[in-house]
Amino acid sequence: MILPVVVYGHPVLRKVAEDIDRDYDNLSKFIEDMWETMYHADGVGLAAPQVGVPVRLFVIDGSDLANDHPELMGFKQTFINARIVEEDGLPMTDYEGCLSLPGIREEVTRPSRIRIQYVDEKFNPHDEVYEGFAARIIQHEYDHIEGKLFVDYLGPLRKRLIKGKLNAISVGKVDVSYRIKVAR
Repeated sequence: MILPVVVYGHPVLRKVAEDIDRDYDNLSKFIEDMWETMYHADGVGLAAPQVGVPVRLFVIDGSDLANDHPELMGFKQTFINARIVEEDGLPMTDYEGCLSLPGIREEVTRPSRIRIQYVDEKFNPHDEVYEGFAARIIQHEYDHIEGKLFVDYLGPLRKRLIKGKLNAISVGKVDVSYRIKVAR
C-alpha cells in the first residue's frame, strides 16, 4: 500500500524515533509499504517518520545512482534500530533533496565515512562501514529517525531565503506526484 508522505511542519518529523522489536505489529507489511511508497515517489530512501510512524526504521535503494556513484551498485537495505557509532573522513558537500521537503535542494556538508550498527528486517545484527554517497544517503535517512532534516544544516541566510518555500510546503502548497500529509 502506498502511504502518504508527511511533509515539513508535521511534528512527527521532529521526534526522536523509538526502537522496535521483532514483534512490532505487522512489521513485514509496513516494510513492504515503505518500499512501495519510496519507489512510487521516486525516492532513494524513506524513513518511517516520513510516513508518520516515529520508529527507528528506514529503507534505502541507491541502485539507480550507481552510474555516478559505483559504491551504490546493489545497495538496497532495510535499517532497523540504527545507530551511527562513528563519523569521519573528509567533509563532503553535495546537493540533497527530500520527499518531505519537495522542491527544495540545497548543499549539505557531511562526513564522507560512517560506521553504523543496525538490524535488518530479519533482526540479524550488522556493524558496517560506508563511504562516499552511500554514507551520505544513510546519514540523511538516519537524521529522520533523530528528528532532523537536511535544512537544519543550512546557514541562517539560506534558511531565510527558503522560508517561503518551507511555509508553502507546511500547508500543502506543493506540486508532487505522490500523496502528502500536512500537520493539522
